[in-house]
Amino acid sequence: MSSRTLHLVDASLYVFRAWHSMPDEFHDADGWPTNAVHGFARFLLDLLEREHPQHIAIAFDEALDSCFRNALYPAYKANRDPAPAELRRQFAWCKALCEGLGLTTLAHTDFEADDLIGSAVHRARSQGFRSVIVSADKDLSQLLGDGDEQYDYAKRERWGAAGVKARHGVHAQQMADYLALTGDAVDNIPGVTGIGPKSAAVLLAHFGNLDALLARIDEIPFLRLRGAAGLALRLREQREHALLWRQLTTIALHAPLPEGDFARGSGDAEELDALADWVKFGPMTRKRLYEAASL
Repeated sequence: MSSRTLHLVDASLYVFRAWHSMPDEFHDADGWPTNAVHGFARFLLDLLEREHPQHIAIAFDEALDSCFRNALYPAYKANRDPAPAELRRQFAWCKALCEGLGLTTLAHTDFEADDLIGSAVHRARSQGFRSVIVSADKDLSQLLGDGDEQYDYAKRERWGAAGVKARHGVHAQQMADYLALTGDAVDNIPGVTGIGPKSAAVLLAHFGNLDALLARIDEIPFLRLRGAAGLALRLREQREHALLWRQLTTIALHAPLPEGDFARGSGDAEELDALADWVKFGPMTRKRLYEAASL
């Protein structure tokens, strides 16, 4: 196993968690709320102090309705309310915080954070790195290869490619097909009518992948699977939909990335000072920021 590790953080997940969990008692100099920034800063500093990553990138979602998936399926994520202005401001501050600490940030208007993470994992693997994906999002499990890990930081749970089956009933490389069959309510992907997690796992265990499943639909009625004949009928009727859902659930590996290996850099004292003053970080947080930035 490679001794070099790249940490990739799904920032939006932790910003949203802080927004919903932190008390609404933090405000900037103009009176705007800063609870998400305070919560995200605590998470990020804890992560840096616990993991001591030498190579790390923080991925942000900026493709709110301009992602390539929206062109394929306009209803993609249409069930989500847009982030309020109070939160959008804080995303910008969280990104500035990362940059002030000398951490590479990833964001793109055409690709989601998952795609940026996937592309980074793919490139890092060719450079001899293993990746640690800091996120609880099940979609990201499809990226895990030999030596890689996914890390649910809130629960302190880690798993590699071999652990995906125990969690979801399918192998890591089958996750995109699994989500195409079952759907993903969070992203407004319907899936194939009548196929739930258990039946999807059985189908993929037998056929291996969605392409083989669709090519051998005639075999489905003979499986020991409740309602197998009906599932075969629906898959035949919804074949094109299933292929579209897989396009949506498959993480892209070709998103544009900055050059380099995401080595941790030195922080910017002036930027950190200005941000800490504006969002009113306390003395302990400031001390931790300077230590994390090696200032």
